[in-house]
Amino acid sequence: MTGKRVGLTGLLLAGVMAAGSFAQAAEPIRIGDINSYQRMPAFTEPYKKGLMLAVEEINAAGGIDGRPIEVISRDDDGKPGTAVRLADELFVKEEVALITGSFFSHVGLALASYAGQKERLYLAAEPLADALVWEKGNRYTFRLRPSTYMQAAMLAEEAAKTDAVRWATIAPNYAYGKDAVAAFQTVLTQLKPEVEFVGEQWPALFKIDAGAEVQALQRVEPDGIYNVTFGSDLAKFVREGELRGLFEDRVVASLLTGEPEYLDPLRDEAPDDWIVTGYPWEQIDTPEHNAFVEAYQARWDDYPRVGSIVGYNTMLVIIGTLKEAGSTDTEDLVEAMSGLQVDTPLGPVLMRDIDNQSTMGAYVGRTAVKDGKGVMVDWRYAPGENYLPKDDTVRARRPQN
Repeated sequence: MTGKRVGLTGLLLAGVMAAGSFAQAAEPIRIGDINSYQRMPAFTEPYKKGLMLAVEEINAAGGIDGRPIEVISRDDDGKPGTAVRLADELFVKEEVALITGSFFSHVGLALASYAGQKERLYLAAEPLADALVWEKGNRYTFRLRPSTYMQAAMLAEEAAKTDAVRWATIAPNYAYGKDAVAAFQTVLTQLKPEVEFVGEQWPALFKIDAGAEVQALQRVEPDGIYNVTFGSDLAKFVREGELRGLFEDRVVASLLTGEPEYLDPLRDEAPDDWIVTGYPWEQIDTPEHNAFVEAYQARWDDYPRVGSIVGYNTMLVIIGTLKEAGSTDTEDLVEAMSGLQVDTPLGPVLMRDIDNQSTMGAYVGRTAVKDGKGVMVDWRYAPGENYLPKDDTVRARRPQN
């Protein structure tokens, strides 16, 4: 990795206090936070906790040049139009330096468009649609989480090692689901040219008719199933699939299913031996991650989810950007975030200057049921930079702006 490096994790997690008293009268640096708090609380509530943990730590350490960080949060209700209206209010009325957050891809794409048109900085924390930083990318939009392409490529790599040749897919019918299927098909075909895709199912988001979808998948008799459903749709799909024997003697690769937000609610109904991306937080044993977990649990009396680490890392990038820029001017912030490298509980993360995509990775492994709950086993950390297409491909997909 190359880039401007800001070592923040040790400082924040150690809770280092700045010399002298904190300047309470100093004008705060306001950050706008827009997210789907009511629509997706399983992810966004842990996200907010992780975000605020980092805010409290940097403020306890003296803030940014004596100025505390203040987060002003708004709920977009999962609606792009609402998110854009809130973004405008945050910049105009609240005078925030930048906006961050958002969960759904269609909301993130709307905020990216707003950021490009208004020339305002937007750090997308969670939206995974590839277009966010490629086809519809712009100078003012950055993303933290590993993209749809990156995580689909991680699963395709593992799927290629299996005997499955005939594949069927099921994904929600919107930008994220479409990107996820396209990326998996592209990468798996490159790795294993003999594969064929024999069926696609596109249920409406959070309106899945699980019985009908399972029957449709059974009719095409695949060797492997690639699943992109999540949340309540995932739970219905897993239960109906188990009831009808869909997963017996079939390979299943499933995006995000190893994340506690989606695995934990299934309890002992969690699927067995699925290939997944996720977050086995209780098994990760590194000094940086252990310190994060200890601080998170001490502050919130709860265990971290993926949302927690995404929220925390999001604020680490913002703090690093503010420190590097030495200013809250938008152009200075954009210049500082581009090429910035920040130490996080998952290791160093680079905000790539070629496409504003971070190199944050994900954990890849298998599911199992232990002690009455779903867990990840045989997992590994997949560094994000290893699962991005070549630079020429990125340049061809991204507009020159």
